[in-house]
Amino acid sequence: MWIPLILTSALLLAFYDITRKHSVNRNAVMPVLFFSTLSGLVFLVALLAASGQLAAAVHLTPHQHAQIFLKALMTAVMWTCVFYAMRALPVTIVTPIRNSAPLWTLVGGIVLYHEVPTLLQAAGMAAVLGGYVLFSMAGLAEGIHFGRNRGILLVAIGTLLGAVAALYDKYLLQRCHLPANAVQFWFALWLVVLIGILLLAKRGAGMDRTRFEWRWTIPAVGVLLILSDWCYFHALATPDVAISVLSLIRRSSMVVTFTVGAVIFGEGNLRRKAVALVAILAGVVLLTLAR
Repeated sequence: MWIPLILTSALLLAFYDITRKHSVNRNAVMPVLFFSTLSGLVFLVALLAASGQLAAAVHLTPHQHAQIFLKALMTAVMWTCVFYAMRALPVTIVTPIRNSAPLWTLVGGIVLYHEVPTLLQAAGMAAVLGGYVLFSMAGLAEGIHFGRNRGILLVAIGTLLGAVAALYDKYLLQRCHLPANAVQFWFALWLVVLIGILLLAKRGAGMDRTRFEWRWTIPAVGVLLILSDWCYFHALATPDVAISVLSLIRRSSMVVTFTVGAVIFGEGNLRRKAVALVAILAGVVLLTLAR
């Protein structure tokens, strides 16, 4: 049953990216992030309560709470970076870069563990890096300089944290055998707390004076992510399922995001960006097949 679950997760994730771009476009980032996360938590509680699974999801040991809190902390930093990047950059640039996480997982293995890439892995790395070069060229046409653009730096940090978080998800669900519903519930709750603290800190310090405007896509962001994560966590909880295969299928969402997002937001240089997108997607496929 994990294949239909992960395909559904990918489709929901694509529309999550589109609504996220709409919600932060010329809007204050931290309130959007907080209210979308809060909406997701409320929806999740209602979903678990309606299915009679809320009580079972609540009970965890202190050690398990600490494990999930670490996941929430990583995600809070990751989302903050990505939401600010989404506000500053076209969705047709942010989404493909965000989905290149397998490259950085492999780079980490080479640097930390002195792993020697296979020929297939090297080809995948070259394809992803080639896609970055093409995106850089497309970005220059829109006044986006990859080497010194703050949005590019933020999406790069978010991508690296996303790669680490994906590996940690497998550890929690397959090695520690934490229930998927419990992980999702407490992760969502801790996330609301952490982002709420960040929002109060930034507002209190006067660091974010951008005007906040309520949009219908703000709660939609939270609801779509909860549904996508629910499908993802339950697929990942399947015994012996490969995280690399799940991640690859889920990353196919970038094709939908790119196509629909380009139409909705009227973004330019689509032909050049499409070639870059295909290069990154091909690289991700090669990196996955090489594992």
